[in-house]
Amino acid sequence: MTTPRLDDLPGFRRRFRIAPEAGAVSAAVEDDFHCMTVTLRHDGARIGGVEARTIRAPWTTCPGAEQVLEETFAGTPLTEAARRGLKQANCTHLYDLAVLAAAHAGDAQETRYEVLVADPVDGLGVAEIRRDGAPLLRWTLAGMELAEPAELAGRNLMQLRDWIDALDPATREAAKILQWACLIAHGRRIPLEHQSDATRMPPNCYTFQPAMARQALRVGEIIDFSRGEREPLAQLGQS
Repeated sequence: MTTPRLDDLPGFRRRFRIAPEAGAVSAAVEDDFHCMTVTLRHDGARIGGVEARTIRAPWTTCPGAEQVLEETFAGTPLTEAARRGLKQANCTHLYDLAVLAAAHAGDAQETRYEVLVADPVDGLGVAEIRRDGAPLLRWTLAGMELAEPAELAGRNLMQLRDWIDALDPATREAAKILQWACLIAHGRRIPLEHQSDATRMPPNCYTFQPAMARQALRVGEIIDFSRGEREPLAQLGQS
């Protein structure tokens, strides 16, 4: 029996593009639920301006996080961005884009990540991350637990910090992106009516802070990119 290609299986898709240039670096992400960009202006050492765009998001309140991101990172040294803190006060996706952008500000060329998380079959799903088209990590998932690779078998997706921290920096970055994508992909299996009350969510991002959660309404187009009708980031001319 021929094993289906992961690209041909229905599931979650997430794509990043990180593009450095003289005095600036931009990072964009698109997946089933989000499309966002962040541009950092810098002098080679310190972040000056921060420009965030929320193009597609799940909640009416999400665009308000753009200003918070600017306040969080403006004036921060590029080397300190990953330790800036205040992630829960921010949109976590914009925050992660800013950290990614800062990490690649000195690169000579752009970096692209693609994550594919296949919908489970008989309780098991497969997730893979590729950098510039080359596969880096591949996991088999049983719900929120990993079944493969062997060294991670039985671990919950939320219990990978020590393993990730022990990786070399380039693989560590990819592992964090894959972990987060697997968690987001879980939303494909939750009925929308069960994830449309922000006041029931833990306060782990801008929209889910109590004051914002009371105002937040679920909105936003959900796109199943695995149907092949369009590619992530295509609307930005970056697919």
